[in-house]
Amino acid sequence: MSQSLYDIPVRSSDGRERTLGEFKGKVLLVVNVASKCGLTPQYEGLEKLYREKAAEGLEILAFPANDFKAQEPGTDEEIREFCTSKYDVTFPLFAKISVVGAGQHPLYRSLTQAKPTATGDPPFRERLKGYGIEPNAAPDVLWNFEKFLVNRSGEVVARFAPSVTADDPDLLRTIQTELTSRQTEA
Repeated sequence: MSQSLYDIPVRSSDGRERTLGEFKGKVLLVVNVASKCGLTPQYEGLEKLYREKAAEGLEILAFPANDFKAQEPGTDEEIREFCTSKYDVTFPLFAKISVVGAGQHPLYRSLTQAKPTATGDPPFRERLKGYGIEPNAAPDVLWNFEKFLVNRSGEVVARFAPSVTADDPDLLRTIQTELTSRQTEA
């Protein structure tokens, strides 16, 4: 049996060792983020979504990654400072990890295995090709700001391409469905 998402060790951006177990019973939107990406303004929408839905049980968990065109070059402290000063981010920010390749973090290995394809993937894949970038093959993360939705029981229930923003109707509908479900692991 594979390891539960809740048991995978992660580090917060301030260096504390943690697991996602502290978020058990909540709906999680796990996002790989970057500070110097064309999609970086998505922080604003993610923060708005977090402020609107946190009381209902939504947690947005941001994992900085420097895997795509070195768009997250800073230290954990620099990333935290950027996110809080530029976008007033209050959702949990974790230490920088790798989300693809040989050094892929176990969390992202589990997420991508659980949901090998993303909603909105083909259009974004073509967009990358238009920029002369050869996209990663599924199940790998395509780019910064890809989103994984985890239900209250710790199951990955949806995956959204980087171009799917926090105000996307399909994303919001899927989140609301999971927030409405009170089913948790015993």
